[in-house]
Amino acid sequence: MHDTPRPGVLAREDAVQTTASAFTRLLDAGWSAPLPGSGATAERWRALHDLGATDLPLARLAEGHADAVAVLAELDGPAPGAGERLGVWAAEPPSGRVGAERAGGGWRLSGVKQWCSGARVCTSALVTAHADDGRRLFLVDLGVRGVAPSPGAWAAPGMAGSDTADVLLDDVPALAVGGPRAYLDRPGFWHGGIGVAAVWAGGAAGVARALADVVATAPEDPHRDAAWGAVDVALAAVDAALAVAAAEVDADPADTAGTAQRRAHRVRGLAARTGDEVLATVARALGAGPAAHDARYLGHAADLAVYLRQHHGERDLAALAAPLRAAR
Repeated sequence: MHDTPRPGVLAREDAVQTTASAFTRLLDAGWSAPLPGSGATAERWRALHDLGATDLPLARLAEGHADAVAVLAELDGPAPGAGERLGVWAAEPPSGRVGAERAGGGWRLSGVKQWCSGARVCTSALVTAHADDGRRLFLVDLGVRGVAPSPGAWAAPGMAGSDTADVLLDDVPALAVGGPRAYLDRPGFWHGGIGVAAVWAGGAAGVARALADVVATAPEDPHRDAAWGAVDVALAAVDAALAVAAAEVDADPADTAGTAQRRAHRVRGLAARTGDEVLATVARALGAGPAAHDARYLGHAADLAVYLRQHHGERDLAALAAPLRAAR
């Protein structure tokens, strides 16, 4: 006798399949984003923002794919082939560690990689692993033997469609991309972090749309109007920060001025704060009705609340102190 899957598990699998199909269609239709620092960084971040405004799990996968393409270009890796769906699996939590060993002129990876978005829809992933000469980045074909996603741990309804899971790598062949610490030490690491902030900003705009719709159609209400004004100020500020950051990246893509880390922490911190502010302000202004009956708003708000936790709050704000000290 087989156990019947719980309703929450079934709903999660439906969300995963919906997002996977949308991701595949998006890339098959030719979606791409200009490389950061190419002169069109604002266009790149606007494309990610617009996806985040409509579908955050899809935007999460698209951002990972776009980041992987940029990393491969920056580190002289192989160009992605037609039909490839890439991810970047670079989280390094204390409880998970992947080791890399040289074997037969190549590399083999073993261990459990955690926080792998698109675990069952990506065709390849850039994976960080620990080798004898330090942390390295590797390109892994996810269709080979020894790659086994474990999708059952995700409990939150928010971002369920992103299929973020642990992935077991058991003696899996891998191609080294760049040298030791190349992934972390390149300027594009910080440029890529702002791409995530663009998605958060888009997610906040998507949540705010529910309030904008009410303000546009309901009788005037001073408290609700004040909430909409506050949301508009917050969204305009993060949009302006993204525009300034894009111009700065295009003017100095190699970060010769040494400002990329500081810039990324500032924009990410602002985008995360904006997302939290918009979630709270819109929820208070709309009250119980949409919170109980508006499935689109509820889903988008739940996705954003989870995705924003990729910003590590005070820990990331404290990390801004180092480049600020260096600039004094």
